[in-house]
Amino acid sequence: MTTANKITILRIVLVPVFLVLEYLGKSYAAFAVFVLASLSDLLDGYIARHYHQISVFGKFADPLADKILVLSAMCFLIEAGSIPGWAVAIVIFREFAVSGLRLVAAQKGIVIAAGWSGKVKTATTMVALCVMLLWVRQSIPWIKWLCTALIVLPTVYSGLEYFQQNSSVLKEE
Repeated sequence: MTTANKITILRIVLVPVFLVLEYLGKSYAAFAVFVLASLSDLLDGYIARHYHQISVFGKFADPLADKILVLSAMCFLIEAGSIPGWAVAIVIFREFAVSGLRLVAAQKGIVIAAGWSGKVKTATTMVALCVMLLWVRQSIPWIKWLCTALIVLPTVYSGLEYFQQNSSVLKEE
């Protein structure tokens, strides 16, 4: 198993640690775990590319680990009243839609690589979630709405871009 894949697995393992700490009210420790897990995404990607450790497992597990981390934090934040459920529903819809598009493309022998807007979406989402998690015990509406916008807008844009750039995948032959 490559170093990059071990880091990806660590990110998945950190998710329940993060959630347990949040539910125990250890917000700062949970925040630190979330930041560590988020930064591990950059690290495993760098290691995989720089040291030629790109693998089939990594292509599957890395985006899955990101989704598990992000959606777990969002579910906690719904309960905490920090993010509206509709915003999380948009994120989930986009993830299912893009995954479905990739599945159809794969059946046709086409690989849809992660686009720049998808990478920006992931980064802004993780930063916005960090801010929300840091302020989760405070009730500052404008921070919540700003962070929600920083999550939803790039999510919608990147989802639309994936479909616009790959519309030919969905055309019948």
